[in-house]
Amino acid sequence: MTERKPPGVSFETWVDRQIREAAERGAFDGLTGAGKPLPHLDQPYDEMWWIKEKMSREHLSCLPPSLVLRKEAEDARKAAAEAPSEAALRRILSEINERIRAALRAPLDGPPLNLVPFDIDEAALNWRREHGS
Repeated sequence: MTERKPPGVSFETWVDRQIREAAERGAFDGLTGAGKPLPHLDQPYDEMWWIKEKMSREHLSCLPPSLVLRKEAEDARKAAAEAPSEAALRRILSEINERIRAALRAPLDGPPLNLVPFDIDEAALNWRREHGS
């Protein structure tokens, strides 16, 4: 616990002394980011910066579940198109199709889902055409 500010000493002097003594004890040694420039100094100030960084760091989202699933479906479509094998494509699309079907049975919160399960055979045919298999 920090000691109380003595009477007759200005806050600035007292705080400066607390910082100096902590530095002398090594309390600031080995901090992450020591000696590195502060991130985002060249960007305009955003008062919500710390919330956005926390959400990014902890992989949080504030989107409604239906929009999250739409985004995941789009990511799955792209990943399937770039899959290294037809088996990988089928696995990727099967997994997202399960989630889409579950959302169609019990609708998610948020805007309408506007998704139908992917046609895996058609996607596999397109993949084989593109990859010469």
